[in-house]
Amino acid sequence: MTQAADSGDLLERLGELILARRQADPETSYVARLYAKGEDAMLKKVGEEATEFVLAAKGGERAQMVYEAADLWFHVLVALGAHGIPPREVLAELARREGVSGLQEFASRGSGAPPAGTR
Repeated sequence: MTQAADSGDLLERLGELILARRQADPETSYVARLYAKGEDAMLKKVGEEATEFVLAAKGGERAQMVYEAADLWFHVLVALGAHGIPPREVLAELARREGVSGLQEFASRGSGAPPAGTR
C-alpha cells in the first residue's frame, strides 16, 4: 500500500472515529464537547486553528507548522462530520483536481461555486 493510500485510510478512520465520538459524554470526549457546543463553536475552532497555522508558517518552524496543520485538519474533519461529509469526498475532489491547472480550476468555478454535480 502506498503512503498516499495509507493517508487516505487514516483520514477515513479519523472521520469515522469523530462520528463515533460525537455521541460520547462531553465531559470525557473533546469531540463530543465540540458537537455539544454547536456548529458556531466548531467553525470558530477551525478559524482559530487556521490562524495558528498561518502564524506557524510565518515563523517558519517546520515542527510547529506540522503540529498546527494536524490541529487544523482535525478540526476541519470535525466540521465536515457535522455536515455528514466523509473525508473520502474531499479526497475525491482533490483527486479530480489532480493534474488540472489552478487557473483552469478557478475558471471552471465561474461564480466561485463548485462545478455542477459536486453539491
